[in-house]
Amino acid sequence: MRGVVLPVMTLCWREIVRFRRQRSRLVGAFVQPLVFWLLLGGGLRASFQPPGTPPGTSYVEYVYPGIIAMVLLFTAIFSTISVVEDRREGFLQGVLVAPVARSSIVLGQVLGGTTLAVVQGILFLVLAPAAGLSLTVASVLSVVPVMFLVSFGLTSLGLVIAWRLDSTQGFHAIMNLILLPMWVLSGAFFPITGVPAWLGWAMRLNPLTYGMAALRRSLYLGNPLAAGAVPGLASALGITLVFCLLAFIAAADAARRSAA
Repeated sequence: MRGVVLPVMTLCWREIVRFRRQRSRLVGAFVQPLVFWLLLGGGLRASFQPPGTPPGTSYVEYVYPGIIAMVLLFTAIFSTISVVEDRREGFLQGVLVAPVARSSIVLGQVLGGTTLAVVQGILFLVLAPAAGLSLTVASVLSVVPVMFLVSFGLTSLGLVIAWRLDSTQGFHAIMNLILLPMWVLSGAFFPITGVPAWLGWAMRLNPLTYGMAALRRSLYLGNPLAAGAVPGLASALGITLVFCLLAFIAAADAARRSAA
């Protein structure tokens, strides 16, 4: 058991130490979503009222859970790019020759990125009153595990890509092609109601849509109607959990196939 826990926790802690030494990642993963929130929320406040949203919901309030998901997304991107950097610097080769299962290596990387994402997501919860949300202890205790699941799935998906690439530029191109559209089509930017049929199907097939729904349900735990027309909390959590497991299995398989 120690042969599994020690490498997992070591790699997890390494991601945290790396983050502390790279303060620019905090700007990219936290400040940029904050700027998006202020600009989008302020610009669309007067014109936003699509069907399916509760009456009186401003765009600042509607997009707030989506910005939390954006914080988690950006942290996952910055965390998983370390695999490409570690391969270039030779650290990854040293890890791979150690007598450690590659699934344990991947788990350590995922938990490191997930921990950083959840911490930044919790910090963003402090801004909830500015969005018009009144958080309760129950809603906070509900939203934190949801943030963990969403972060775990996104970080695992990022590792699926990172383990297959050796170019930082290629990594950014693929991540922008996959993860950012996932965020836009998750209901973070606009609700599923009122969109064209093909776009509605794309949103329903997007696994992040259900993580986004779970975030909304958790934030409005005391007032379910205010969450809008999104899937229920139980079904959203179930689909998000399946997404996490499948993404982790795919990341572990990509690591096993990698020759470093």
